[in-house]
Amino acid sequence: MKKTYTSFKEIEQDLRKLNLQRQICLEEMKLLRSEFKDDLQPYQWVSTILSAVKKYGIFYLIKRLFK
Repeated sequence: MKKTYTSFKEIEQDLRKLNLQRQICLEEMKLLRSEFKDDLQPYQWVSTILSAVKKYGIFYLIKRLFK
């Protein structure tokens, strides 16, 4: 898409808009990096493992009760 500008004001406005979009994208990337870093923390892994163990334990108990 080719845009024809009629004034410098239009150019400046588009440049400001693009700069703001770039800043927003950078902040979103920082947030994603932070969330990813938090997900890799050992605490998160332990809670996930404990959750799986609880589910398996409940199924195991139910299975034992019906045998």
